[in-house]
Amino acid sequence: MKNFIGLIMIILLVSSCDVQQKKEAKLPEVEVDIDTEAGQLPTFDVDWADVNVGTRTKMVKIPKVVVVMEEEEIEVPYIDVDMPNSGEKEELTLTVEAEVENKEHSIDIKEIIATSNKLYVISELKELDQDLGDKKLRVSDRVILNAPDLNVKHIIMGEKPNRVFNDQYKYVTDINAFKSGLKNSKVIFTK
Repeated sequence: MKNFIGLIMIILLVSSCDVQQKKEAKLPEVEVDIDTEAGQLPTFDVDWADVNVGTRTKMVKIPKVVVVMEEEEIEVPYIDVDMPNSGEKEELTLTVEAEVENKEHSIDIKEIIATSNKLYVISELKELDQDLGDKKLRVSDRVILNAPDLNVKHIIMGEKPNRVFNDQYKYVTDINAFKSGLKNSKVIFTK
């Protein structure tokens, strides 16, 4: 078995290179008086296979997880507000968003409370069961408001996610304590 493997190795070595003989073999000349002239062994020029190692650009299929935002036509709450002596109304889309990680979340606008010059959009952020791994996700909700130009403040019930994006809203754990501090307020929308 060893001889067979050795023979295969020799065949592979010989077939992977180009061998060209440079000089012919010459045997020493021998005289009877035992004077000898130096002989010459054959020399060979061996050109091995040319091996190049590098990289090439090639199209291959690799798995990727991509979150795609698609536009869809959905029912969005619409609120028409008439305030005394307020002037012209304007249609606005009130959007609340949160950027979350680790677990999937939902965010829903639950109430809109009006005071004399402010609208408080009260939303609830809930953690769901779906694990996100190392991905981040933005969740949002919206309502359309047709009202005079008012100062809008977003209040989110729930734990503030540890993302810079979420600094634009106020997060509270006790919404009733927040509402008790509002003077002359009226709930104009409830979901």
